Amino acid sequence: MKFGGTSVGSAKNILQVVSILKQLSEHSQLAVVVSAVGGVTDSLLKAAKLAVEKSQEYNDEFNNIKDKHLNIVDGLISEQYNAMVKEVILDKLDQLKQLLDGLYLINELSPKTTDKLLSFGEGLSSYIISQALNSSGIEADLKNSQELIVTDEQHTQAGVILGLTNANIKAYFKDNKSAITILPGFISRSEKGELTTLGRGGSDYTAALIAAALKADELQIWTDVSGMYTANPKLVKQARPIESISYQEAVELSHFGAKVLYPPTVQPVLELNIPMVIKNTMAPDEPGTLITETGIKNIRPVKGISHIGDIALLTLQGNGMVGIPGFSRRLFETLAQEKINIILITQASSEHSICFGIKVEDAERAKKAVDISFENEIALHKIDPILVETGLAIVAIVGDNMKNHQGISGRMFSALGRNNVNVRAIAQGASERNISAVIDEKDVRKALNTLHESFFEVETKQLNLFITGVGNVGERLIEQINSQAPFVKERLKMKIRVIGLSNSRKMVFDKKGLDLNHWKRTLESGEVASLDGFLDMIKSLNLRNSIFVDVTANEDVAYKYDQYLRANIAVVACNKIACSSDFGIYSELKRLSRKYNTPFLFETNVGAGLPVIDTLNHLINSGDEVHSIKAVLSGSLNFIFNNFSDQVRFHDVVRLAQEEGYTEPDPRIDLSGIDVARKILILVRESGIEMNLDDIEMDGFLTSAATGAKTVNDFYQTLKDEEGHYQALYRSAKENNCQLKFVAEFADGKAKVGLQEIPSGHPFYNLEGKDNIVMFYTARYSEQPMIIKGAGAGADVTASGLFADIIRAANN
Repeated sequence: MKFGGTSVGSAKNILQVVSILKQLSEHSQLAVVVSAVGGVTDSLLKAAKLAVEKSQEYNDEFNNIKDKHLNIVDGLISEQYNAMVKEVILDKLDQLKQLLDGLYLINELSPKTTDKLLSFGEGLSSYIISQALNSSGIEADLKNSQELIVTDEQHTQAGVILGLTNANIKAYFKDNKSAITILPGFISRSEKGELTTLGRGGSDYTAALIAAALKADELQIWTDVSGMYTANPKLVKQARPIESISYQEAVELSHFGAKVLYPPTVQPVLELNIPMVIKNTMAPDEPGTLITETGIKNIRPVKGISHIGDIALLTLQGNGMVGIPGFSRRLFETLAQEKINIILITQASSEHSICFGIKVEDAERAKKAVDISFENEIALHKIDPILVETGLAIVAIVGDNMKNHQGISGRMFSALGRNNVNVRAIAQGASERNISAVIDEKDVRKALNTLHESFFEVETKQLNLFITGVGNVGERLIEQINSQAPFVKERLKMKIRVIGLSNSRKMVFDKKGLDLNHWKRTLESGEVASLDGFLDMIKSLNLRNSIFVDVTANEDVAYKYDQYLRANIAVVACNKIACSSDFGIYSELKRLSRKYNTPFLFETNVGAGLPVIDTLNHLINSGDEVHSIKAVLSGSLNFIFNNFSDQVRFHDVVRLAQEEGYTEPDPRIDLSGIDVARKILILVRESGIEMNLDDIEMDGFLTSAATGAKTVNDFYQTLKDEEGHYQALYRSAKENNCQLKFVAEFADGKAKVGLQEIPSGHPFYNLEGKDNIVMFYTARYSEQPMIIKGAGAGADVTASGLFADIIRAANN
């Protein structure tokens, strides 16, 4: 058993360790390796650095170390043994203080002294834990690992001499029948008897060496998490422990950042097929992760996703490399001489460049060494000076079964691409156990969540919404999202979160999702709204499956769509301005949507919640050709003319339509016919025809006074003053046994909108309330048109149309 620093980081945690050991020792003989108390190794190095720098603050750091250990003793050891244990601890601490004082005097910290310094951490913790067991009535021996593990003379990273080490371990435990033996991890001695340490992961390695020498039934690594996870649970909330994994999979995940295990640890037990278990000290009853030779096969080809941060990508390139042997050898020899570890390598088949990833702290040293090594070739312009890129990370998917499944790499990179995660370099071994990609550091969280969703959560996709415009329609949309969330999650396997909200005054964000039960109050206390600020925040949050929802009629908002699409943020809009503005703007937005594979959906631009655009797109995509369109596209105008009569003033009907939410806040937009013109323009464009708003013939019915009104109030006054004009329109239609309808038409490459008298028997005649109707005459529907009819205005139906587009965007 090995207990890490967090497991022995406090008196409370050590009591938990004691409880675990007491229970397991009733049935097994335990060799227990312990790390230094959590944080102490870093504190020892910090104290030494301060001492060497002649800073008296090393005394403060020493006192922190001292207080930490004495507090643990007070919380663990009974009064009967407390003084005795403290005496030993204080003696060890005095030795540490003398060493630090010496460093302060000589201003130098050698590797040999570093080993001596760091050995105090494990020495103190192992003694305290052994005494905690004994004072609790649990018999335990304390054995100094330096008497067992023999190494070479390489200080701070000693190489183990396995023959001598195995013999020592076997001899000791042959004679030792104690149920529990406590051993400090990390520390060892050389053949000459000098103190050495095993370097990073040394305590894990100590435990593995003992397990291998004794051919233990099992090696348990106790830490602060319940096993190895499918991804870093700090970055991926949905990550979960892996039940079982193979040695090789464990090594791959550990190499790429799964810090519960250090790769060299596995080697001694791997050769003997000794099972390993990663367990949680704070939750000992949880199963953890079992690591065996083959693991337990399951249907998932990918076992885990991991990453390494702080990566620099270096590229050696030039035409002089092509077909010339020896460049790779010279490059890697140069890096080896500098003791620079290479994490990832990739080379194009053209041999024009070699790309490799290293830790960013090694980048400057690597560049200098390689440029010197290839100085002659650089001078002759055969190759370029080495190129260094920083601010990068590596993400990797790991699994033994990946090689038996086609399309894993395609699935990985398409998932990243859909979320605008740019891949800078790729590496995949022939074993196909690991596929690695170099990406921007800022994209790590999004990449990990995207890949985890793709490989482990295909059942549920998370959508992150950013809604601007929370008036009548926006409010209904939020209500629908809130009420439908359980249904959408259960039936459509989508989890919808509203991350950001904005109106014209305020905006608010919560990366965990806003509480939609209290969103109004939250928004009121938000920050000052800004179009650029809203976009910048969405980009900085960098969440997967992000969707921007525009529920405004604002021109400035519409002209931001291109920036959203370029950032791989889907756009769902009921705002008609973008799609009805200059054709160049419309076509550019469609191009960006295709280029970045990012949905741009605007079904509610025409017919509110009716599937008008969606139906038209299906016709066009299937090869049909639109010959003409006839439509009543304004729910507000249809409502007005259906309720207008010689018994009701035109002014009063318009006012009612506005109060019911059927018109824009400025009803002139509806009554001028410009709104209908925009809608038919969008349908014409979606039919594949280039047209601009100026090309549409406008046959308005308002008086010149109404169209010239400077304010909404002035406009309403003209309706009162000129009631006779509108009554004359009604009277003419009634005399001709017709209904007044504002109609949009497209035929023979031309479009027009205007008020028409519709005769009895026409499909438009009985159109009621706020309904819309669209008739598509196409090559396939030449005699009887394709007809779409239903409510074309109102907050609820418009919100439902937006909701449908959000679901479409998610499916795309």
